[in-house]
Amino acid sequence: MATSLNTKHKAKLYRWRWSGKSVKGRKVQGELIAGSKAEAEKALINQKVIFPRLTRKRFTRGMGRVTPRDIMLFSRQMATLIRAGIPILQAFQVVAETQKKPVMNKLVHDLMHEVSAGASFAEALSRYPKHFDQLFCNLVEAGEQSGSLDVMLERVASYKESHELIKRKVRKAMVYPIAVIAVGVGVTALLLIKVVPQFEALFSGFGAELPAMTRLTIMLSESAQAWWEWFAAGLLTTTAVFIQGMRRSASFAFRVHRIALKLPVLGSILNKSAVARYARTLATTFGAGVPLVEALTTAAGTTGNRVYDKAVTNARDDVSGGLQLHVAMRLSGQFPPLAIQMVGIGEEAGALDAMLDRIAEYYEEEVNTLVDNLTTLLEPFILVLLGAMVGFLVISMYLPIFELGSAI
Repeated sequence: MATSLNTKHKAKLYRWRWSGKSVKGRKVQGELIAGSKAEAEKALINQKVIFPRLTRKRFTRGMGRVTPRDIMLFSRQMATLIRAGIPILQAFQVVAETQKKPVMNKLVHDLMHEVSAGASFAEALSRYPKHFDQLFCNLVEAGEQSGSLDVMLERVASYKESHELIKRKVRKAMVYPIAVIAVGVGVTALLLIKVVPQFEALFSGFGAELPAMTRLTIMLSESAQAWWEWFAAGLLTTTAVFIQGMRRSASFAFRVHRIALKLPVLGSILNKSAVARYARTLATTFGAGVPLVEALTTAAGTTGNRVYDKAVTNARDDVSGGLQLHVAMRLSGQFPPLAIQMVGIGEEAGALDAMLDRIAEYYEEEVNTLVDNLTTLLEPFILVLLGAMVGFLVISMYLPIFELGSAI
C-alpha cells in the first residue's frame, strides 16, 4: 500500500489549457490539472464540454510543496461545504477544483479516491502522515463518530492557524537579528578584502608611521584576505555539522534545545511559545473528546522544543498512572506555576479544555509582546553596532590622510 501511495505522489502533473463548446454551443475555455491527456479529456467530458482542444503546460517549479497553510485552507473549505450539506465526495471534488497547486489537487483527489473505495475520512488522512498529523486524524475521527465533522474540521483549521502564527513569531525573533548581523559582517568583510587594500597601497608612499587604528585595520584586512576562504569553509562546515547533528542525534538536539531555553530574552520567548503550543494542542484534542492520555501523546510532539516534549511525555506517564494533570505538570519541573495553577482550577471546575484555551491565549499574547519588544529594542542596538563597525573602518582609513593634511 505504501508503495502505491508513493507512486501516486511521484506521478507528474500538468496544467492543461482547454477550449471547446458547451452543450448550448457557446465557446468556453479554461485550465485544469491532470496527469495525462486522457484524464483531462475525461474531466472535460464530465463537464459536458464538446470538441475539447487541449494544450499541455508543464507546472513551474515552486508549486509542488504542500504547506501548513494549504492544509489549513483545505480543512476550512471542507468544513464549510460539509456544513452546507454537501456530500463528502462531492465536497472533495469541489475543493480539488479550487486548488492551484498541482500537488494539492492530486492530494485531494487521492483522498477522494480512498474515501470512495470505502475508507473513512480519518483513515484516508492517516495514509498521508506527511501532511496530516495525528492530531488532525484524531479530530476528524472524533467528528465522524459524533456527527460533527464540520465542527472538528473548523476546529483543526483554527488550531493550525494559531499554531503557524506563533511559529512565525518565534522564527521572526530568531531570524531577524541573525540576518541583520550577517549583513553587517558581510559588509565589513567586503570592506576589509576589497576597499582597505586600496588605501594600503596609498599609505605605502607616505613614508611615515601610520596611526595605531589604521595599523590594526590593515592587519585585520591582511588576515581577512589570507584566511577568508578557510573561514567561510569552516563556517559552512560547522553549520552543516550542526544541522545534521540536530537531525540525527536526539541527545544533541535535546542539549541544544535546553541551552536555547536558558538564553536571555530569546529563552523566555521559546519557553512561553512551547507552553502556548502545548496548551493549544491539548485544548483542541481534549475538547474534541479525545482521552486525556492520548491527547497528551499528541501534544508531546507539537511544543517545538525537545525539553518540553520530554516533560509532556513524563506528565502523560504520570497521568496514566492516576495523577491529576496539574500534579503531573508540577512534577515535570518544566511548566510555569501560572499554567499549573490554571490547569488545576480547570480540573476542579470540570472545564479543563476551556482553561487550556485561556492558557494558550495568555502565553500567545506574551510571545507577541516579547517579540515586538525584542524587535523594537534590537533595531537601534543593531544600527549602532553596524554603524560602529563601519565607522571604525572609515575613520581608520581616513585618519592618516587627515594627519597628513594637518602636517602640511
